Amino acid sequence: MARTPKVVTPVERTKLAVSVFEQLLSYVVRGDWRAGDRIPPERDLCQQLGIARTSLRESLKAMELVGMLDSRVGDGTFVCPRSEFFSRPLLWAFTGMDHEELHELMGARTIIEENLAGLAAARGTEEQIEEIGRAVQLMRDSIARGDSILEADMAFHLAISAAAQNQVLRNAVRLLRNLMRQWILFKLLMPDVPENVLKRHVAIYKAIAARKPNAARNAMRFHLEETMRLVSRVVEQQKVGNAVVARQ
Repeated sequence: MARTPKVVTPVERTKLAVSVFEQLLSYVVRGDWRAGDRIPPERDLCQQLGIARTSLRESLKAMELVGMLDSRVGDGTFVCPRSEFFSRPLLWAFTGMDHEELHELMGARTIIEENLAGLAAARGTEEQIEEIGRAVQLMRDSIARGDSILEADMAFHLAISAAAQNQVLRNAVRLLRNLMRQWILFKLLMPDVPENVLKRHVAIYKAIAARKPNAARNAMRFHLEETMRLVSRVVEQQKVGNAVVARQ
């Protein structure tokens, strides 16, 4: 019989954006929720955390996408063994992703990276924040040379995850960005996108360097929501192209 883990503590509403995912994640990392445990029902968690079901489901979905939780229809949601963390989504690299999966992946990225930006502003050392700035300059230099900014873009987000000082979330970011690498590349090939991406990254960096967690989270959310729109456009264009080829 599955063990029932201890109850959780309420989340302050003013800190909801950064707290829900991080708090749920901490129960797994600390071992409060152990491998094989069935976590409390959504209704109970919402009451204990003092949040709406929508916010809870977004965080639970992100944890499921990185292999921390396993939702079983009619049975509940269970904590996965640590050996499975980040392994299940790797299957997508071989089987491919449809539009719905890609949207879910971007949703997971938004939840994780938005919170990481806030954590970086609050926790990052001066050296770590300087590293984020160097990634911005690398992006600026790449644009000036007419080169792809893909590697600079990757370096920027990984530098933020390092400044947040949470190794589990850093690994999650690395995995999710690698899974999306080809879509990010396609996005960056669109006209004027590299310049706009640079502007968004500068805004994120300035907020982090100014030690403003809320501003950093907002800037990151805006950037990733824009990325989702652009990637969706790329996917739709690809579908149209494939349909044309199929009719020929």
